[in-house]
Amino acid sequence: MSDAVFAAPSEHSSQVRYDNYGSKVASADRDQLLALCDELNVRFLRLVFIDINGMPKNIELPTSKFGDAFDGKIMFDGSSIAGYVRIEESDMLLSPDLDTFRVFPWGNPEARVAQVYCEVRRPYNKPFGGCPRAALKRVVARAESMGFKMYAGVEAEFFLFNKNEDGSCNMVTHDTGGYFDLTPSDLAERARREMVTAMEAMGIDIEAAHHEVAEGQHEIDYKYGEALRTADDLITFKFIVRNVALAHGLHATFMPKPIFGANGSGMHTHQSLFTDGKNIFHDADADYELSDVMLHYIGGLKKHARAIAAVSNPIVNSYKRLVPGYEAPISIAWSQRNRSPMIRIPDQRGMGTRAEFRMPDPACNGYLALAVQLAAGLDGIENKIDPGPPLDTNVWRLSDEERERIGLEVLPANLGEAVAELEANEVMKDALGDHIFEQFVSRKKAEWSEYVAQVSEWEIDQYIDY
Repeated sequence: MSDAVFAAPSEHSSQVRYDNYGSKVASADRDQLLALCDELNVRFLRLVFIDINGMPKNIELPTSKFGDAFDGKIMFDGSSIAGYVRIEESDMLLSPDLDTFRVFPWGNPEARVAQVYCEVRRPYNKPFGGCPRAALKRVVARAESMGFKMYAGVEAEFFLFNKNEDGSCNMVTHDTGGYFDLTPSDLAERARREMVTAMEAMGIDIEAAHHEVAEGQHEIDYKYGEALRTADDLITFKFIVRNVALAHGLHATFMPKPIFGANGSGMHTHQSLFTDGKNIFHDADADYELSDVMLHYIGGLKKHARAIAAVSNPIVNSYKRLVPGYEAPISIAWSQRNRSPMIRIPDQRGMGTRAEFRMPDPACNGYLALAVQLAAGLDGIENKIDPGPPLDTNVWRLSDEERERIGLEVLPANLGEAVAELEANEVMKDALGDHIFEQFVSRKKAEWSEYVAQVSEWEIDQYIDY
């Protein structure tokens, strides 16, 4: 790729446009957006929506159809989208959230491309139970009816691999760097910087970027926000990571455990609840300065953790990460500072008081993962679920006998176990809604059945001489 494609924007580029128009876009109506598109030379508009697996889909429209798009008049065939509808009821409607309008910072400045996130609805603007974004909005609305607003931040780690001549991933890591390494060990500094530049131009507030523990593994952290905004930004984040990597001749993957014997990629999710602009997880007079609301929220996360796992760790490979020895949690416990349990409470207090849920991985559907975590926490608050005392022991070093003695429950060992827990959990079913719940469980059962029927290279190596 040329240096100009992802270079830092000049004073005449879209970065200044975002600086000038960002606050206006957040409350813009369709006529203001049409005028903005004309001013910024936007030639194409992507209407982005999400399937049940968390994969972004889009319909791209020319300038002549922007008005119809902003009015929510664009329809599409939903029968080919994972988790949507049958062929005989395939017509679906895209309802745009105008607050999410953003212009891509690359490409021809005379023919820019913009995007807007959409909810999927049925004809005549009727609700559709299979839309993941709408599912999160439902749980967020429930929290707001209880007086709470969820703020969340996610840390989606990823790997960069080299490619074969045919463009396929060759599973050779791009570098041999380790945690916080610099060039020459870390060969991805330039690519990460271009990712950060593009993310900032898309309105994502970046806090830090660095090499992670495993060879070829990286992390870029962006600022927390309201739950729906965080989930939207995660989709944009992944899109930019993959596209900048592609421009550098690399393959970016959010697969949780692509390399045997190395740390996997997690998506630690920081979360807190606010009321009237105040972080109600903090109580200066309480033990550990953690409020009863926060403790009950943690109790809900613990109670439902084994069912949450099916959504936050949704693929067979997810459970190759959740094993002892690689810094991923396996124990359903909470702790001060200690990174070995499932939930950690970072040291910061006041407005920064939060729970870090360390189980999720970046293969998940961010909308559904946040929905089930919030629903679990709200259940903990409603039912005053006691999380028990914090566990400040390094649980990775505990023997099976010690775990049993203190009653330490563990996360599911595989996708099959997790889906069985999800299927039996009414709180999770209510959070997802009947349509998504039934589709998700059915698809994951099929995925697990297909996997367990496979014969792996490991089995051949171990048993061919039997």
